Amino acid sequence: MNRSIRLAALALTALALTTACGGSDGDKADAGQRPAQAEQAAAPAVTFPAPSGAPAPAATLAKVPAKGEVRLEQGPFTDRVRVTKLQLSEKASGKSSVTGHFAITSDVSDVLALELRAAFYDESGHLVGTGSFQYAEEGEAGEAAHGTPGHAGPRAEGAGIDFTAVPKPPLTGKAASAVLSVPVLVNE
Repeated sequence: MNRSIRLAALALTALALTTACGGSDGDKADAGQRPAQAEQAAAPAVTFPAPSGAPAPAATLAKVPAKGEVRLEQGPFTDRVRVTKLQLSEKASGKSSVTGHFAITSDVSDVLALELRAAFYDESGHLVGTGSFQYAEEGEAGEAAHGTPGHAGPRAEGAGIDFTAVPKPPLTGKAASAVLSVPVLVNE
């Protein structure tokens, strides 16, 4: 008799474990799962704020560039563009600028917005100022920049355009090198 009770208890335990762990097709098991699923579905999705702009340039460069050197900083758009003829220029007035040639290599659609940023550094690699170059081929920005409806001049895609990035406020020191970045590139 003792053996029968043990077998019955073992059978009941196995049945209970099978029903609890494996689930059943019964309404009670589904009803117990529905509220948990509803809570998961009602939970808000995790969202992150949109980037507010390009990161600020480094205050000091770890590896000081050679005098007159202009580096292109790798970023999300540098694989889609070709930047050549980079040069750090200083005018007789003492104003520095970064000049070069910019071409889009990935497609041939119009450029809705382009921004190139130049960070200017002194001989010891300390930031002395920043400048930028903005460009658009279509829309109000393109018309205002070029004085014509649409854009009749050179285009960034294909052959490309020449650019000059000039610092807005005066530099806090003499520029010896620069780092160029492409924080904005929007194609049609």
